[in-house]
Amino acid sequence: MKKYAIIVAGGSGTRMGTDIPKQFLEIKGKPVLMHSMNRFFNFDSNINIIVVLPEHQIEYWQKLCVVHNFIVPHQIVKGGTERFYSVKNGLDMVDQNSLVAIHDAVRPLVSKQTINDAFESAIQCGSGIPAVAMNESIRQFNGENNFAVNRSNFKIIQTPQCFASSAILMAFNQGYKAEFTDDATVLEAAGNKVYLTKGNIENIKITTPHDLIIASTLLDNIE
Repeated sequence: MKKYAIIVAGGSGTRMGTDIPKQFLEIKGKPVLMHSMNRFFNFDSNINIIVVLPEHQIEYWQKLCVVHNFIVPHQIVKGGTERFYSVKNGLDMVDQNSLVAIHDAVRPLVSKQTINDAFESAIQCGSGIPAVAMNESIRQFNGENNFAVNRSNFKIIQTPQCFASSAILMAFNQGYKAEFTDDATVLEAAGNKVYLTKGNIENIKITTPHDLIIASTLLDNIE
């Protein structure tokens, strides 16, 4: 079955304290986005990679590809005002009766096993959403009060979130809602069940300078 990877790259450098969008910051001499794309290409060299970028960043990305001699095949799609619309634009390039992985560009440490498990769940169940256990104690706030909750009842959700194309294409025909924090919530709002798979704890979302240090340390140890 044909596979797609929609890699959503709409971040800024605000929390990084830099003018360079975080997907273009370098880890070991290569932009984060290239590392993320390589994860999917190394998983399956026949996968159809779609990169969704803000329109004003497309030319800059194309120049980076030349500078770094980056030749992983991919299509570029213009992003939208919200992540929902960016993903929707990417989905416009997807065929029916296929499998779709939707991934954050700033997660360059996803493992092959995580990608494989999510795709396999999408084949069997219609969706596959990587998740990892919470290791820290957590508390819930309610106004001025707070109370402990059982962390075993909660999971940290990652990407790639994988879907049967028929289900996710239909789900994105809905109108946008602010509570759509990821693609699984869009699928769920359309009446579909979300199935969780095992993620890898290294699969962090790079947001701060500290995350770049972690990623640089771990990059060569993720298979």
